[in-house]
Amino acid sequence: MPLSSRTLWLDFSIRKAKVYRRVGITAIRGFNDILPEEAELWRHIEEESFMVFSSYGFSEIKAPIVEKTELFSRSIGETTDIVEKEMYTFLDRHGDSLTLRPEGTAPVVRAYIEHKLYESPVTKLYYAGPMFRYERPQKGRYRQFYQIGAEVLGDGSPQADAEALGMLMGLFDRIGLEGAMLQINSLGCPDCRPAYKKKLYAFLLDRKESLCDNCKRRIDANPLRALDCKNPGCVEATKDAPSIIESLCADCADHFRKVQARLERLGIKASINPRMVRGLDYYTKTTFEITASGLGSQNAVAAGGRYDGLVNELGGPRTPCFGFAMGVERLALLLKENGVFKKKPLSVFIALGENAEMKGMELLKGWRQKGLKIAEDFSGGSLKSRMKRADKAGARYVLILGEDELGHGEITVKDMATAGQERVKWEFVADRIAP
Repeated sequence: MPLSSRTLWLDFSIRKAKVYRRVGITAIRGFNDILPEEAELWRHIEEESFMVFSSYGFSEIKAPIVEKTELFSRSIGETTDIVEKEMYTFLDRHGDSLTLRPEGTAPVVRAYIEHKLYESPVTKLYYAGPMFRYERPQKGRYRQFYQIGAEVLGDGSPQADAEALGMLMGLFDRIGLEGAMLQINSLGCPDCRPAYKKKLYAFLLDRKESLCDNCKRRIDANPLRALDCKNPGCVEATKDAPSIIESLCADCADHFRKVQARLERLGIKASINPRMVRGLDYYTKTTFEITASGLGSQNAVAAGGRYDGLVNELGGPRTPCFGFAMGVERLALLLKENGVFKKKPLSVFIALGENAEMKGMELLKGWRQKGLKIAEDFSGGSLKSRMKRADKAGARYVLILGEDELGHGEITVKDMATAGQERVKWEFVADRIAP
């Protein structure tokens, strides 16, 4: 390379490096970092959810985040927004079409069929993990978003619907979610839904010019999508649409009535929303949505329903199922705004001298085994400087072990919130700093 060209190349590289240092590399839009403080809240939501689900006899399943595209196009529906516009789909090196999972039910059902879990009369599964949809990021919803879900496979009774809804509402009450409102509907079954779709199609045909282009395009294939559309023109055009509740067959009407009766027995208030059709084609009979204030128009924190035909559609035996998923981002946002979650207080241990350090290793092991959150300051320096570091780290308590404390079997516990301090016997320290 000529000297002049080499000089120009070096100058460009240096300037480019300076730009990177100044601007930095940021996350892709809609793909968010979950920082430590928020991750602790997420862990709390997961742990509480898993504990409640386990108490109802559910077991955890972990499915891959990548599946064959056909799984979602067959289960969710070719005419849904998810399949048409929102899936992250790509070809692998063998030319197979793969998709990052946009929802959790289809992968669970695929695993249920593949591993013949249907050999058990009833299978109860729960899962947690990231989902992916290319949609406009909004409050509490990103292109990579996290869900916790549960599925009951093999039970077609209204009791199964009511029990799952009771479990979910009980969980929200346990974690302190305020203002959770349950809305329910019935989408009927293959016997009664076709007649309703014809009735709805005729209604929409008279108002076709008022519908958005998307609903106009899909009206022939699936008129129910118009009821789910959030476009103001479609909402206005369909406000007087016929109710599916009035078109239910005797079996579906009886099922829906029994679900309501059991929810009432559980002390759960549920409002009927005949416009709620959900955004996936596999739902039958009971569908539901749980909303909470504080999220604006996109206020759903959990949703789901019955899908009695999906297992058979994907190649398994006829299996009645009921399931739901809840959005972790939205739950975390609400709990944080309401100040419900109280994270474990951090303590910082400071040993003054080698003898204190050696004893401290033994004490810390015992305290941490009791679930206390304690960091150790190994940095050295004066006690004053180490106290400043502990304060900067957000410590609630500082535990100081010096030669005098060592001789008396005590720890100096300084409460950083009140600035008070006291000497505490080693065996009582855990009780003193426990949340």
